[in-house]
Amino acid sequence: MQGQANGAVKDLTVGEPARLIFYFTLPLLAGNVFQQLFGFVDTLIVGRFLGVDALAAVGCTGPLMFLMLGFCFGMTSGFSICTGQRFGAKDFDGVRKSAAFCIELSLVASIILAIIGVIFCRDLLIAMDTPPEILNGAYSFIVIIYGGVVMFIFQQMLTNLIRALGDSKMPTVIQATTLCINILLEPIAIIGLGLGIPGSAAATILALTLGNILCVVYIKKRVPYLHVRREDFSFDREFLMEHIKIGLPMGFQSSIIAIGAVVLQIALNGLGSVAVAAFAAAHRVDGIAVMPMMSFGVAMAAYTAQNFGAKQFGRIVDGVKKCVLMSCSFSILVAAFNIYLGAEIIELFVGVEAQQVVEYGRLFLIITGLSYWALALLFIFRFTLQGLGKSFVPTLAGIIELIMRIAAAIFLVDWLGYLGACLAAPMAWIGALLLLATSFFLTARKLVRGD
Repeated sequence: MQGQANGAVKDLTVGEPARLIFYFTLPLLAGNVFQQLFGFVDTLIVGRFLGVDALAAVGCTGPLMFLMLGFCFGMTSGFSICTGQRFGAKDFDGVRKSAAFCIELSLVASIILAIIGVIFCRDLLIAMDTPPEILNGAYSFIVIIYGGVVMFIFQQMLTNLIRALGDSKMPTVIQATTLCINILLEPIAIIGLGLGIPGSAAATILALTLGNILCVVYIKKRVPYLHVRREDFSFDREFLMEHIKIGLPMGFQSSIIAIGAVVLQIALNGLGSVAVAAFAAAHRVDGIAVMPMMSFGVAMAAYTAQNFGAKQFGRIVDGVKKCVLMSCSFSILVAAFNIYLGAEIIELFVGVEAQQVVEYGRLFLIITGLSYWALALLFIFRFTLQGLGKSFVPTLAGIIELIMRIAAAIFLVDWLGYLGACLAAPMAWIGALLLLATSFFLTARKLVRGD
């Protein structure tokens, strides 16, 4: 095995932790930004070429996309933690067997989610009190996204497997290539073929399909550790349950948070299409802005999983300390960017004439930006605990986020209007952080003692 090509596979159990985490995070950050740019591009192109109502139609599907695609991201990330732990322990047979389980579980999940999503997405939009003037447009977008969810799941699964082996560069290249294809296809589908909003969704699914083909080719040529064989698909109940116990809670944790976003969207829908459009545009910008903090967190999951497998517990605690310093520094820089340039960024979506949309969007970016420090810490503690295979507390933290978002939707939006909706995310982050930080410090103490 050692003599074969292995891409940019990286052993994270040796070397200076800060340097390893930082250089692992950089391509991961670029990849996550490219991933977020899918939604950004959809919203930008639709808003500029089809108008504010079309922007609101696509934007109001955001929580439903988060509900399903967030589950996919969390689930596949959890599955790949098992792969990373096996790689850290130098159990390469276990790495292949883990990859086989990831493929099987992802396929089953994608079929189930696609069926449920396609059948119920219109009912969900109606239950969310989606304004009648944007309901059909929203449905025509989300039904295609849900129908093609297998492409989202498999891109997440394949790139997470590669990252679990310490390679954060190639997933970035794949995601960048996929995004470029999407950028080329969307105007053709929306304008050239006259497909409108459905064309945006179809172009995204086609781009993801081509990206998955690229991912498979790379693994076949450059990552022999992931070359699964027929015998790797043999049933092993204990190993299967190990994947499920980590993967499903991480998936449900994201979905729990997304339910809060759905409830908040219901409250927003009651404020009219201007508020919906502003929140949608600002949320796309925010989605990219938080990527540095999220990327440091995801890096800690891979770093922690490998070092836990190698029983290098002291390195885990040291890595967390240094990651906190780096991620919080990035959170300050990103917050300053959003606060000072928020209005100009929102204008990209709707033009200078829609000033109420711009002002609403800028308000959202200011409030969330001032709370990015909390999100930076939340991601580090959450993903570190998950890298250790501990899923209960992160899931409980997700429930706290759900409660906070629902509270904002029920009480603050009714009391403060759009401002109340802007306060939902910071409330959720700080509430979840208190639990995650407490759990991490207690766990770190045990790790240092070697318990």
